Amino acid sequence: MSKKPAKSRPADPVTGASDEMRKAAAGLFDLAVKAADPGHALQSQLNKAPFPLPKPGGRVLLFAVGKAAVPMMKEALRHLEGPEAILVTNYENHTEIPGVTCYASGHPVPDENGAAAARAVIAALATAKAEDQVIALISGGGSALLPAPAAGLSLGHKSSLNRLMLAGGFGITQMNLVRQQVSQLKGGGFLRLAAPAPVTAYILSDVIGDDLRVIASGPTTAPLGTAAEAVEILRAGGVWETLPAEIRAHLTRDTAAQTPPEPAINLLIGSNGQSLAAVLAAAKGYDAQIVSDALIGDVEQACEQIMVAARAAPKGRPICLIFGGETTVIIRGNGLGGRNQELALRVAIAAQGYDRNWVFLSGGTDGRDGPTDAAGGLVDGESLLRMQAAGVEPSALLANNDSNTALHASGDLLIIGATGTNVADVQIMLIVA
Repeated sequence: MSKKPAKSRPADPVTGASDEMRKAAAGLFDLAVKAADPGHALQSQLNKAPFPLPKPGGRVLLFAVGKAAVPMMKEALRHLEGPEAILVTNYENHTEIPGVTCYASGHPVPDENGAAAARAVIAALATAKAEDQVIALISGGGSALLPAPAAGLSLGHKSSLNRLMLAGGFGITQMNLVRQQVSQLKGGGFLRLAAPAPVTAYILSDVIGDDLRVIASGPTTAPLGTAAEAVEILRAGGVWETLPAEIRAHLTRDTAAQTPPEPAINLLIGSNGQSLAAVLAAAKGYDAQIVSDALIGDVEQACEQIMVAARAAPKGRPICLIFGGETTVIIRGNGLGGRNQELALRVAIAAQGYDRNWVFLSGGTDGRDGPTDAAGGLVDGESLLRMQAAGVEPSALLANNDSNTALHASGDLLIIGATGTNVADVQIMLIVA
């Protein structure tokens, strides 16, 4: 795990300056990240039941894909002898591991390195025999990290599709349903390619509700929907006419029904809910509650939900409000930021006139929020004053989706580095007085 801005410790209630509250919020977030440690999660699962073994004469084909691939692979190698192993993760988390073919690739927008990694994975899966055992270690980020365009499509076509959906504020489930329909690996691709070998997957969830079909676009599950449903989603989102013609042709062509492969054994080993529970347990002395474990949808609506809870919080004792989820941002400007930074900025603006001492943190457990080096933001009642003193106007920057500039000006960026895990986002609001 990477270095963090505050030491991990249970938070003590504070009644004084907001800098102490900021340290407490950062400490709680640090605990949320540590609760999602992928190596520990996999070890706990293997303590219950060891990895399945191949039949006599068979091999173990081991794949780790996602932002948590490195610690999951390292833990897996402690339990297996001589597997044929491939690892694919993002650039920030990339580490070479002896005996493993390791790839680093682009996220959130796929790149050619990811396409090369996908080709290697496809080639390895194609060698699987009935006596072999395929083991997949899956974590968030796998959708972009392992792009394998369907026949007739290119990486450029898929990159254009991803950019349009990201800019259009599509939810993760919608995005992954569409991605599955233009990919060789998503939506059960591992099963189709590895047949007749059995597949067992160990999955760290970065999606709310833990739908295994959504995590990394479900390489070891049935698909979320059909090509026709993907078309409906893209039309409703207003991007259909701007898609590459090849994407539209692929999604509207007639396809014969295929016999589905044998299902995998899919095991969920970690989730956002476990991180929220860790924050709740550590907030000793606070009146703490998990307000929502499904903070999703547009950041503007999420901000309203947070402020409703803050204004309803009883006075007279320290309060800790906990949220978890994954919001979306509709891009209307050309600024720099991410969903957590924009949510933090929106709360800072919405809390003007709120007459209590408070801090609010919104961060991605992977350590990266959008195309920035920040995990999110940590704001308080004086954040807007610091922005204005630095010569920036918060509302104007928000209108330009430039939350990174605003939070940088006020010293409110949450920067922790790549964490090696990914279980979506965590929000913490501390209130006293």
